[in-house]
Amino acid sequence: MADFPILQFGTSRFLQAHADLFVSEALKRNEALGPIAVVQTTNSAENRGRLAFFASGKPYAVQIRGLANGEVVETRVEVDSIRHGVHANDDWPQVERLFCEAECVISNTGDRGYELDPADRADSAPPRSFPAKLAKLLLARSRSGAPPPTLIPCELVVSNGAVLRDTVLRVLAGWGAPDAARRWVAEDCVWANSLVDRIVSEPLEPAGAVAEPYALWAIEDRPGLVAPCRHPDIVVTKDLRPYLRLKLFILNLGHTFLAELWSAKGLSSAMMVREAMADPALRPALDSLYAEEVLPVFAGIGMGEEARAYRDSVIERFSNPFLNHRLAEIFNDHEAKKAHRFAGLIALAETHGLGASLPRIRAALSSNQGASLSSTAAG
Repeated sequence: MADFPILQFGTSRFLQAHADLFVSEALKRNEALGPIAVVQTTNSAENRGRLAFFASGKPYAVQIRGLANGEVVETRVEVDSIRHGVHANDDWPQVERLFCEAECVISNTGDRGYELDPADRADSAPPRSFPAKLAKLLLARSRSGAPPPTLIPCELVVSNGAVLRDTVLRVLAGWGAPDAARRWVAEDCVWANSLVDRIVSEPLEPAGAVAEPYALWAIEDRPGLVAPCRHPDIVVTKDLRPYLRLKLFILNLGHTFLAELWSAKGLSSAMMVREAMADPALRPALDSLYAEEVLPVFAGIGMGEEARAYRDSVIERFSNPFLNHRLAEIFNDHEAKKAHRFAGLIALAETHGLGASLPRIRAALSSNQGASLSSTAAG
């Protein structure tokens, strides 16, 4: 058995308070594959400090604070699932060894994590982009004779497993990889679409995070799937679409809409989501958006009841008095997020022939708040 049957790409506080916490709790019940090794793929100095802590194998804390069905929840969880850390640029051979031994690979590389770098080549050690790193590692694993892994990406991309698979295959095709290796990657490796749902508002040092009580990891079932653990907040489902649509077009879209209003109005950089929910201009705008544009689309696709219940839970989560979730942080990669969330809802309505006008969504999509803010900052 591998020392680290779970390999994680990314050191984000989100994974620390979500997947890593789930594995930690499952390990105590003997319901996890085993401990986690984390790989850092960026050159962030802040992340290097976090990686050094992970390499020590010491546990870290996650503070769960918030509201659940109107009741206050405040607990502290000690997470000890991460037992090793390595930087891809410092020790690529070790990353390759860990990858060839792992049973399950998870990742969270952000909204732009699947972008490619034209400078990446098969002999780069390592390539710069995450898909190219993964392509190189998969080639090494196919040559080693190790069994195909399960890959469960957690990026907020629709059909993230399929998108990452196709991106990696595009890299391999560009490199002229052998047909047999490309077939192995496409057909034998298990690429699972997944959806993660938990608000993780701020980091703790040197590792750890503050998170809300609500948590969900929905994983689309596939033949040969190897999940990292069993946990009450993990759902393995034949159909991921209902979970994805609720999360993307209610919670994520709501965050992005609030960030759009925050930028357009030039509000304080310190403003929190919970403060926006008490703002006499922002809260009514969000309520109207949900009631008049979002919920009618869900009703039109037969998910009206589920959407109303999820909207109510999201309002409670946004109003969490303990979470310091800054709108300025949500605004990062704003235009990319709008493309996924606003344009995605429009496409869903059009695909089902609903004829919804969605005026606020369309106006927000056509604005260019991200570019205008960047220009102001540059000036």
